[in-house]
Amino acid sequence: MTVAVAAGRFEITGWMQQYVNVAVFLLGALCLTAPTGYSIGAALLLLGSSVLLLRRPSLALSPRDWLVIGAMAFFAVVGMGDAWWGGASSREMDKPVRFLLAIPALLLVMAYPPRRSWLWAGLALGAIGAGGLATWQFFIEGARRASGLTQTIQFGNIALLLGVLCVAGMGWAWGRSRRHAWLALLALGALGGVVASLLSGSRGGWVGIPLILWVLYRGYGREFALRWRLAALLSVVLMAGAVYAIPQLGVQVRVDQAVSQLGSYLNGEGRTSSVGVRFEMWKGATVVGWNNPLLGVGIANYEPAMAELAERGVIVDKAGTFGHAHNEFFDTWAKRGALGLGALLLIYGLPLRFFAAGLTDADLSRRALAVAGTLLSVTYIDFSLTQGFLSHNSGVMVYAFWLAVLWGIFRRTATEGAVERKT
Repeated sequence: MTVAVAAGRFEITGWMQQYVNVAVFLLGALCLTAPTGYSIGAALLLLGSSVLLLRRPSLALSPRDWLVIGAMAFFAVVGMGDAWWGGASSREMDKPVRFLLAIPALLLVMAYPPRRSWLWAGLALGAIGAGGLATWQFFIEGARRASGLTQTIQFGNIALLLGVLCVAGMGWAWGRSRRHAWLALLALGALGGVVASLLSGSRGGWVGIPLILWVLYRGYGREFALRWRLAALLSVVLMAGAVYAIPQLGVQVRVDQAVSQLGSYLNGEGRTSSVGVRFEMWKGATVVGWNNPLLGVGIANYEPAMAELAERGVIVDKAGTFGHAHNEFFDTWAKRGALGLGALLLIYGLPLRFFAAGLTDADLSRRALAVAGTLLSVTYIDFSLTQGFLSHNSGVMVYAFWLAVLWGIFRRTATEGAVERKT
């Protein structure tokens, strides 16, 4: 009887781990290549987490686990409270609640950690698919900016995230028995993500590239001799110059346009340009938040408050017509005040600090997860500077569930104290 029960437990555990493998793979592979593809793997993880109610595995949650879970729950409660208390529609509760739904997914990943080959393969194929889709739209269909199957800025920035996560995964690939095949696959993923970002013309994501490179250097730089570091830096500079110099990519036009519009705004002109309107929205959101510093004006009252500022001439009329400030920090300050801004800083800052502590881990496989988790927070902070990134379903789902997956695997490797077997 004991043997039979033990065998049954082993069978269920093996089946669940395979289920999580597939869910995590699809979370990356379908992220940008299927309609609402970012939700498919997430839904499978949430559905699978119901097994925790029956099995009740021992998770041995650490204080840091509880802090990450608490930050996710706090962000969700503040967002839901804002929608309910402010009289907004029930749809406004939909986005923050995703962070609550990601918590069971995190626990599932900790209970039945997926093999990292499924994680990195899904990310690579998702990034390659995004690059292929963007190339088709831009060069074959003649689109001015590739948008994939979602909003243009969201598509370009999430593709960039997938690409840099592939670079993070190269540390894991270096220790595999099939090193060259894995490195080639992840390199193609990195290329695909960057190509999709460039063809989307999403300039906001490019601002954070120096920070992305710094994280990668902190994670892997010391593994290479000085001459190789300098060669890598020179390669990046040359590639950036080449991308800028090729007019067909449209990067030169987008960058020159941004610089010109910024200069015009600083000279007191160009308040209605693309860049100028963004600055006007930030100024208006700052004023709105300052007038309601603790809890903000609320989602339902944001647009009327901005419209009033436009009528008074504080901001241009166009800046008062948007539902968000095109900056997650200013937008949150205006709508949810210091409470909401604190929740946002926690959801970005705590994982960033905890993952960054692993950037010097001796185990390259575990360090790859630390680099990936650090990049997740760093890129989202960057994206949030010029876009209300968490105001979109894609932005919320990608951050909440990738945080759950990366943190769940990262923490599980710490408790196991063992390296995943080679594939």
